[in-house]
Order: sequence, then C-alpha cells, then structure tokens
Amino acid sequence: MTQLPFSQACENNKRPILGVLRKALASSTTVLEIGSGTGQHAVFFGEQLSHLDWQPSEQAQNIEMLSQRLDAQATQNIRKPLVVDVADNPWRVEPVDAVYAANCVHIMSWGHVEKMFHGLDDVLKPGGRLILYGPYKYDGAFTSSSNAQFEQWLKGNDPVSGIRDFERVDELAQNIGLSLRHDHKMPANNQCLVWRRTP
Repeated sequence: MTQLPFSQACENNKRPILGVLRKALASSTTVLEIGSGTGQHAVFFGEQLSHLDWQPSEQAQNIEMLSQRLDAQATQNIRKPLVVDVADNPWRVEPVDAVYAANCVHIMSWGHVEKMFHGLDDVLKPGGRLILYGPYKYDGAFTSSSNAQFEQWLKGNDPVSGIRDFERVDELAQNIGLSLRHDHKMPANNQCLVWRRTP
C-alpha cells in the first residue's frame, strides 16, 4: 500500500479547528480551501461536516501530492482539487460561501498575501466567511517566545516568509468588506480568525 503524504501539524490541529468550523460554517454550503497540502484537513473536515461542498486547491506543483490522499480517502462532498495560485488573478473558481486556509499566510510573501485578498474579493459571496488559521503578531509583538523562534526558522528557509501582523491582515480584510467576528486562541500559539463579509 502506498504511503500517503502526511503532516503531523495537520493531524495535531484538525480537531481544535473543527470546533471553530462547526459554528462558523453552520450556515455555509460551499467552501474553498486554499493551500490544501496533504489533503488531511479536506478529508477530515469533509467527513465531519457533511453539509459542506468542500473544494480543495493547491499550486500546480503540489496537486499530485494532494490528489493522492483525495483519491484514496475523499468523501462524496469533496470536489476534485483545483489549481489555484493566489497570485494569479482572477482565480478560476466559482463564488463560494466560505474560504478557509491553514498555515498559509506566514509561508507566502506579503505581496502574495495582498494578492490573495484581491482574489478573495472576487470569489467570496456576500455574507460569506473567511477563516485563517496560523500564528500572528499583535501590535508588532509575538504571542510567545516559540513563535519568535519559529519566525527565525521561517526566514532562514525563505526570507520573504514570516509571521504576519494581525492588524495589517485585518486591514486587507476590511478593504474587501470583511469584519472580524472571532479571534480564537488555539493550541501551539496559533489563532483561528473568522471574518464575515457584509451581506
């Protein structure tokens, strides 16, 4: 049996995130996941949240990795993965009720974060939710010493990556009509941020 791509972080955080998604996406029907990676979140959330039509996506070079798990484990409410590069606007995606991304914003360059919000403007329906999971700084300060160390590790691998300032990300959200509804403190010094678009 072929061993599927695996992320321990996805395994660790999927249940805490599920607790947030159950409430945030209770009235949603279509979700676009950006940066689906190994597909562990898509498979788990698709199974647990069967009312959702879950659309995984990845950059072209990662689609094969994502497809391995989806082909083996996806439930009927999980769509075939789409190629989505946040820097390529417009995205070839039908409008959705919600957009979800975990551990993506600190991996992208800031320019790509800005382009992601530009793409979101086209695909997120009025009243829709944006849910971002990962570490953030507040008022320029890290929430823990381990996040400060993580930042050094990130920049050692890619100088354009880094833990983002919540206030700057929230400004991008506000610019496309999103208002922050919840900022959930999560395990391992992460946050799960939920915005809602003006209906």
